[in-house]
Amino acid sequence: MKLKILPANLREKKRYLVFQGISEIPLERNDIISLILGAANELHGSCGTSRMGLWIIEVWNCPDSELNRFRGIVRCNRGEVKALRAAIPTITRFKGMKVSFQTLGISGTIKSAITKFIKLKNLD
Repeated sequence: MKLKILPANLREKKRYLVFQGISEIPLERNDIISLILGAANELHGSCGTSRMGLWIIEVWNCPDSELNRFRGIVRCNRGEVKALRAAIPTITRFKGMKVSFQTLGISGTIKSAITKFIKLKNLD
């Protein structure tokens, strides 16, 4: 049986949200995934979170000795960008330590998100 792929005009449109964060302890990719999904679930419930279609594309850690800084890209459905933007800043604690997240911007493609908001050579 041959699977048919949906044509582009019937697929859900995606947006890519670029975020940055600072934490008191180093965070792994799985920690960041659980924090974002947990914040969205607490704010919008499981039904609202499933409508968002969240997917963590990439996370970059900043090689900084004093601060544990990181940036990343999250994919979500086009109509749910505001809901995701509302959930991101609600992340304040992880394992009893302070964590701060903020949104840097929104893009329609991964390539433009990286070129506009992620500066791999200089994560300032």
